[in-house]
Amino acid sequence: MDRELFAAAGDWMAVDPDPDTRAEVEALIAAGDEAGLADRFGDRLTFGTAGLRGEVAAGPNRMNRVVVRQAAGALGRRLPAASLVVIGFDARHKSDVFATDTAEVLAAQGHRAQILPGPLPTPVLAHAVLACGAAAGVMVTASHNPPADNGYKVYWGDGAQIVPPVDAEIEAEILAGGLPPLETGPPADGGGIERVGDQAIAGYVEAIAGALPGPAVEDLVVAYTPLHGVGEATLRRVFVATGLDDPRPTPSQARPDPDFPTVSFPNPEEPGAMDAVMAAADEAGAHLVVANDPDADRLAVAVQTPDGWRALRGDEIGTLLAHHLLSGLSALDRDRWAVATTLVSSSLLSKLAAAAGVTYVETLTGFKWIARAGDASGRRLLFGYEEALGYAVSDVVRDKDGISAAVVFVRLAAALHAEGRSPLDLLDDIYRDHGVHLTGQATLRFADIDIARDKIAGYRADPPAEIAGVAVDRRVDHLSDPPEGMIPADAIVVWLADGTRVAVRPSGTEPKLKTYIEVVVAVADGDLAAAHSVAQSRLDAVAAAMKQRFGGH
Repeated sequence: MDRELFAAAGDWMAVDPDPDTRAEVEALIAAGDEAGLADRFGDRLTFGTAGLRGEVAAGPNRMNRVVVRQAAGALGRRLPAASLVVIGFDARHKSDVFATDTAEVLAAQGHRAQILPGPLPTPVLAHAVLACGAAAGVMVTASHNPPADNGYKVYWGDGAQIVPPVDAEIEAEILAGGLPPLETGPPADGGGIERVGDQAIAGYVEAIAGALPGPAVEDLVVAYTPLHGVGEATLRRVFVATGLDDPRPTPSQARPDPDFPTVSFPNPEEPGAMDAVMAAADEAGAHLVVANDPDADRLAVAVQTPDGWRALRGDEIGTLLAHHLLSGLSALDRDRWAVATTLVSSSLLSKLAAAAGVTYVETLTGFKWIARAGDASGRRLLFGYEEALGYAVSDVVRDKDGISAAVVFVRLAAALHAEGRSPLDLLDDIYRDHGVHLTGQATLRFADIDIARDKIAGYRADPPAEIAGVAVDRRVDHLSDPPEGMIPADAIVVWLADGTRVAVRPSGTEPKLKTYIEVVVAVADGDLAAAHSVAQSRLDAVAAAMKQRFGGH
C-alpha cells in the first residue's frame, strides 16, 4: 500500500469543505482503492491555457473547491494589494460555488471581489473586466467540454486571457501555497464581496450595440440554440438593442442545464449537436440557423442548401465575417485597424486583408494571442478568429464572443437574402477572386499521452520530404525556431510545393495530435466546381498520408 498516497488523501479531506468530494475520497480510502486515489492524487491539473479545466471530482487532479481555493489564493498573491477582481460563472455543476469560493478567498486577502448576477456568458465577464477597470477577472466555465467538467479561466486587467509569464507565476504560487485552510475567514482590511446587479449585463449589451451600429434587419427568420447553456437571454437582449428580430427558439435546449440532456457532447462542431435547432428551423421556416456553445463565446452557423441544412466550417464563417467587416471600412480608417488569425486557420484572411489595405497578424493558437494582435503596432482589432468557431468582431470584448459575432452574421445574411443570395454565394465570389481555400482536420488519438509526445518528437527529428506525393517546400518548427514575435510553441508547419499547408501540434492535456490542413486551388476559367473537386481530392490525400505517418485512430 502506498502510505504517502493515502496520507495525502487524508490531508485533503481535512481541508475540503465540500461534503460530496469528501465522501468520494472517504469511500476510496475505505475500499482501499489505490488506483482510484492515484488517479486523483498522483498528479494535479496544471494551470494551462488561461487557467484550469477538468472533471468535477476530488483531488488535485480534478476540479473541486480545494483546487479552486488554491487557484484563487495564488491569483490573489500575484495581484497588487487591494485589487478589484470581477468573477463570472456559467450554469455547470458547482460553478456558482466555485465563484463564491473565489470571492471569499480574494476578500480574505484584502482584495475587492465583484460577482456577476447569476449564470452568464463568458463575453459578459470579459467585457466587465475592462468596463470596471479591474485588475483581473475569473470566469468559472468549461465552455463546450463534457457535462462532468468544469473550469477556471483567468483574465488580466487588459480584458484578455492571461499569457506567459503570468500563467506560470500563478501555477508556481499554487504549488508553493500548499493546501488552503478549511475555513477561509472574513474579509481582511480593504477586502470585500459585492454581488453586482443587472448593470454588468446592460453595460455589455450597450457596448455591443455601440460597437456594431447598423440598420434594423427584417424579413430574415433565424433559429437559435444555446445548447443548454447560458447564452439565450443575453443574446435576445443584444438582438433587440441592435435592431434584429427575436430568434426562433429551440425549446428542448433553451434553458441552462448542466447535464446537457439532448446532446452527447455540448460542442456545436460535434456531429448531431445542431440537429435539434435544424429541426426547429424547419418548423419555423427559418432562413438561418445560429448556435452558441454553452458559455456563448463561440458561434456556429448553418445555411440552407437544396439538400438541407449545411453547417459552415469555422474558416468559412471567419471568411464571411471578415469580408463583411472589411467591406464596411472607409479608406481613411484602414490604417487604424488590424485583423488576426492563428497559424492553423485559413490563410484566406491574409489575402482579404491585403486587398483591403488592412494590417494582418498571424498568431499562435488561442484567443489570448488574437486579442492582443494589434497592441504592438497600436492598431485596434477589427476582427480576429480561430478555426474552432471563435470570433471577435469588435474590441469592446477582448476575447471570442459568439453573441456579437451572431449579430454581424445575421446582418450579413439578411443583406444577402434581400438580394436573393445566400452566404454560400458570397463564399463562391470570394473563392473566384482568391482561389478555393479548403481546410480540414485529422485528429489522431493514442493510448496515452507519452505515445503522442513520442510521435511528434519523431516527426520533428525525421521530417517528411514529401506528403501524399508532393514535395515539402519549406518547414517552420515553432518550438526550435519560432517566427519573430511569437514565443516557442510545440507546433510544426510545412508547406508543400503545390501550396498546401500542413500544421501538426500535440494536445497539451490529451493523448492526441491535431493535424490542420489547408489546400488552395485557383479557379480556372470560372469553373468553381472543378476547383472544389481538386481541392477536396488533395485534402483527402494529405489527411490519409498524415494518418498513415502517425498511426493512431
